[in-house]
Amino acid sequence: MTHVGLIGAGNISDTHARAAAAIPGVAVAAVYAPTRERAQRLASRFGAEAYDTLDGLLDHRPLDMVAIGSPSGHHAEHGIAAASRGLHVLVEKPIDVSVARADALIAEADRKHVTLAVIFQDRLKPDARQVKALIDAGKLGTPILATGHVKWYRPPEYYGESRWRGTRELDGGGALINQGIHTVDLLLWLFGPVRRVFARAGTKLHQIEVEDTVVATLEFANGALGTLEAATSAYPGYSRRLELTGSEGTVVIDGDTLTTIDLRGASASERSGRAAPATASASSPVVADAAAHQRVFEDFLHAIATRTAPACDGREGRRSVELVEAIYDSARTDRLVELP
Repeated sequence: MTHVGLIGAGNISDTHARAAAAIPGVAVAAVYAPTRERAQRLASRFGAEAYDTLDGLLDHRPLDMVAIGSPSGHHAEHGIAAASRGLHVLVEKPIDVSVARADALIAEADRKHVTLAVIFQDRLKPDARQVKALIDAGKLGTPILATGHVKWYRPPEYYGESRWRGTRELDGGGALINQGIHTVDLLLWLFGPVRRVFARAGTKLHQIEVEDTVVATLEFANGALGTLEAATSAYPGYSRRLELTGSEGTVVIDGDTLTTIDLRGASASERSGRAAPATASASSPVVADAAAHQRVFEDFLHAIATRTAPACDGREGRRSVELVEAIYDSARTDRLVELP
């Protein structure tokens, strides 16, 4: 039996609990939240112990791993505390709000020889994996153009009722690092590292201290160009769209669905795409279906058991934060920013 501790008791930790509990041989053992009542509400649904101190949860036994769903600005702090006790660490995106903090967590996981992974569930979704396989097989040809649209909407209460969302300290930014980061990760995973960026960001709709609208131009190390739009200001919210073009054609992911496969010389079956259903994430932070997160937990447990790399380890998770930092730097300084 694998015993999981949940750090956090909010919406995303509820998703983590449902994902873990759905796996045979896995049990939610303990839940931590600063307010014991919140911890107890989630813990009671899964037969777990509730704690209102982090040390209380980390000292719980038996405990094999933690799933971190606390505010983003606490991810590295909480992950380091868990790793230092020899616990494996699965952390919600982003790995933290700065590269420096990400590096500290990666270093501690290395020092204690524990497995560290970041929850980027899109990497494990079937249609994204199909695109990855097409690109890796060379069927898209030489990368030319990548376009990511994350034109989502969040109502005022999404920020107003939270102590951390939309804050620089705990959210690290706004629409880009919170909502857009999944698409940033996919762009890097599918098209490779970015060499330089130029960006604009603004707070156009919400009363928050960070951006709700951002646009960036990207130049990839392989020579491809790209654009990225991320917003929580686009009422009523539209499905995330990712378009990738190479010398041999174009593929399009709408939401989580591969809707377009237009490849030179492809057979009729290879060219067929599917209609995209509406995606709830465009207008709501609630994750109704925990199946994608369950795949992440299963991948993580397999990585621990086989001592292999998970789908997105700490160093992979760091890449998206590094690019986000560069985009924010460009928007703030009004200049082209080179990445290492």
